[in-house]
Amino acid sequence: MRHAGFDVSILAGTLARLDREAPHYKKDGYNDFNTFYMQAASGTKGGSSGSPVVDCQGRAVALNAGSKSSSASAFFLPLERVVRALNLIRDCWDAFGIKSESVYIPRGTLQMTFQHKGFEETRRLGLRNETEQMVRLVSPAGETGMLVVDSVVPEGPAHKHLEPGDVLVHINGEVVTQFLAMETLLDDSVGKEVNLQIERGGVPLTVKLEVEDLHSITPNHFLEVSGAVIHPLSYQQARNFRFKCGLVYVAEAGYMLSRASVPRHSIIKKFAGEDIENLDDLIAVISKLSRGARVPLEYVKYTDRYRNKSVLVTIDQHGWYAPPQLYTRNDATGLWNAKLAIPLESPFVVSHRAGHMDANLNSVSPLTESSPMDLKCQHESENTADGCVKMQTDEEIAVDGSHSGEDSIIEKKRRRVDEEIAAEGTISSFGDLDDIKDGALRHPSSVEGSDLARTISSNASLAEQVIEPALVMFEVHVPPICMLDGVHSQHFFGTGVIIYHSDCLGLVAVDRNTVAVSISDIMLSFAAYPIEIPAEVVFLHPVHNFALVAYDPSALGAGASVIRAAKLLPEPALRRGDSVYLVGLSRSLQATSRKSTITNPCTAVNIGSADCPRYRAINMEVIELDTDFGSSFSGILTDEQGRVQALWASFSTQLKYGCSSSEDHQFVRGIPIYAISQVLEKIISGTPGPFRLINGIRRPMPLVRLLEVELYPTLLSKARSYGLSDNWVQALAKKDPVRRQVLRVKGCLAGSKAEKLLEQGDMILAINKEPITCFLDIENACQKLDQSIDSDGVLNMTIFRQGKEIDLIVGTDVRDGNGSTRMVNWCGSIIQDPHSAVRALGFLPKEGHGVYVARWCHGSPVHRYGLYALQWIVEVNGQPTPDLESFIEVVKGLEDREFVRVKTVHLNGKPRVLTLKQDLHYWPTWELTFEPETDTWKRRTIKALQPTGA
Repeated sequence: MRHAGFDVSILAGTLARLDREAPHYKKDGYNDFNTFYMQAASGTKGGSSGSPVVDCQGRAVALNAGSKSSSASAFFLPLERVVRALNLIRDCWDAFGIKSESVYIPRGTLQMTFQHKGFEETRRLGLRNETEQMVRLVSPAGETGMLVVDSVVPEGPAHKHLEPGDVLVHINGEVVTQFLAMETLLDDSVGKEVNLQIERGGVPLTVKLEVEDLHSITPNHFLEVSGAVIHPLSYQQARNFRFKCGLVYVAEAGYMLSRASVPRHSIIKKFAGEDIENLDDLIAVISKLSRGARVPLEYVKYTDRYRNKSVLVTIDQHGWYAPPQLYTRNDATGLWNAKLAIPLESPFVVSHRAGHMDANLNSVSPLTESSPMDLKCQHESENTADGCVKMQTDEEIAVDGSHSGEDSIIEKKRRRVDEEIAAEGTISSFGDLDDIKDGALRHPSSVEGSDLARTISSNASLAEQVIEPALVMFEVHVPPICMLDGVHSQHFFGTGVIIYHSDCLGLVAVDRNTVAVSISDIMLSFAAYPIEIPAEVVFLHPVHNFALVAYDPSALGAGASVIRAAKLLPEPALRRGDSVYLVGLSRSLQATSRKSTITNPCTAVNIGSADCPRYRAINMEVIELDTDFGSSFSGILTDEQGRVQALWASFSTQLKYGCSSSEDHQFVRGIPIYAISQVLEKIISGTPGPFRLINGIRRPMPLVRLLEVELYPTLLSKARSYGLSDNWVQALAKKDPVRRQVLRVKGCLAGSKAEKLLEQGDMILAINKEPITCFLDIENACQKLDQSIDSDGVLNMTIFRQGKEIDLIVGTDVRDGNGSTRMVNWCGSIIQDPHSAVRALGFLPKEGHGVYVARWCHGSPVHRYGLYALQWIVEVNGQPTPDLESFIEVVKGLEDREFVRVKTVHLNGKPRVLTLKQDLHYWPTWELTFEPETDTWKRRTIKALQPTGA
């Protein structure tokens, strides 16, 4: 409610909402006492709140304030106090001769609530007979009761003076039995003292209370930090929760607080070890903290008010959210104006800028005379030991980064890797596993602090003992404003395995149902050493269900010596009947293993598109076991010696029930390790590719060549029925007597080079005259193109279409492993280029690819005007928007409060044109872009009504 006036429509809407959502508030007014309603048998509907109620002469006598649909009754708010506010505004305007900027409407409060109770009940509360007779005598005819204290807000004016059950008799010597009379007295006595005469259990008492200004305890400012909305506790919530006014109240948890499991409606008591009494205290603490710091926070919930809860809060280290903003209500304009809540010289801002600066300093050019993995840590100064970013953990472990003879050590390690690949076809860690095989149950270490390493259970299998130092538990958080690519949740858990561990780089493989998008916060907990460190996504395979995540080994401190990379065994491939060990981690970081048998090593995964397109594994064969630990247990499959043969990965799908209902479901299957080992080998060997900064070192990351076509297998017996010749049936069966299948085209990804060449139902028989029977054959054919110097990137394919054999030259596409790296927030919607899951639908608008609406925010302009997700924006004000660059150029020219004409195309192909009004004050246009060269997400304001500090 604004100081400038009494917004009756807002008041009526509030009362109606309380009546619908919390019936026990029906008699509670907007102030600290009750308000009587007029009730009528009128079936009003939602949305009519605030509409006038007129008498037979057309005069407005009340406002529609709520209804009960179950009884077809409505409640109307009388207009006495509305008329008072209107007269004050009119008198102010008449006095100044012009419309004043704001008008003060006095509203008094004692921070307490009353209920109107009948005389019979007040007698039971101890009201004396002579008092009742006196009240009946001086009250208007028809009076049926008196006002009784219902609740008192702690530390308010009435606290420790009045109690529930007290019966009000006089205020300033005047008998008061109605709410309207009480409100009039309090509103006219703001800042003054009033005398209240009450009876408590039949004992007369007189108390003197100061009437408080209700506006002074109504928040007129709030803090927005990392999506959280925090403000002083209002009187209304203080009354509901039984807390004092002005405490630091979490209205919305946002990202940073929800990541620490701080719920809505919490009261912050301590932050970073300092007491928090008001919002200024919280802002002062935040301004002292650096990005990435982990500090304790104590809070209390109104449902459990007597126990403080303590959590660790990680201060956002990325630029996904704007710096903390303090919004203050401007009563003259009715707007909430924002300004930077912390000074520019505070560590919070300086550390963010320094992060960008350090990243640029550590960026070095690749050395042409050696492979990227031979690059030593770059020395910037005498005080900087290496270029690896040293991350401070909770234990503040100090690590000496100096490495004598580092070049020779890394070269020896790389040669050993190459020798093992040549001899065994495996990619090995640098750790020595002989100690475990000889019976040593503690991880070897020569570094001080190794006593913290976990002692392995003596009854654990050899595979479990060998692999435990390489197991990692993931905790992944996705910021709500950055939920790209249709990611269906903000919080994920899963198990990964370390596949590379050196002095400057650690790599972990994990499924994409745990790490779904690159824009996420990842914390790694190691099974072998009690430490938790951050990590970053460096590679998302566009087809296979795995991601590679990098961590900084220097952040492990003494734990770096007890952590090992697993030995990968891509050859020979697993076969039916082979014995494997399924090893994984529980939530308590306890290694668990079970010996299992392969029942099917080459089951083609078939996952349908979800209602909201998101990543799904296609063109993959997975491994099935005779037993497992359930649908939520992920881990790895190893042989008896602990060598990794497959990633036991989690897959996400959507099960549909009936025509409209659907439910998310996950299952686990094995992914052969060959795909992961191939990517790792490219990283180790320094295969040419786009550079990105990882732990302060520029490293080339591999590209993946794909035939962007979704395929599915068909048995040769079925293919014969479609007309496939006996010669081809025999050739395919001879090539693969186990699968005995042919691959068919389910659809081409929109915008791919194969889109106009291959059709649904085509059978792929051969590539370069070599029979094709499985997905791996196509992947190998694509890799041969990369290995050929004079390759033009096309495949010579033989297909079977409608009874005919056809030879085609089909192009392939090259994709990186970065995932989506750019998004625009416009009018409250998240807009990006169509990701692969959208393109897998096989359709893009004929007007051009367009930009894709991935998400939208409640209360935003797109919400109000109906521009929802799951559609492309192809035109804005008649100008085509085929990509993000074009879209940004168009929206740059749009002004605040301007109506915009938007043409969209839904995923079902239905076009639509709508208009919406842009609001740059509350919903500025901004973009997020990932910069591989600096390994940072950069937030840039495209257009705003005022500077936001972003």
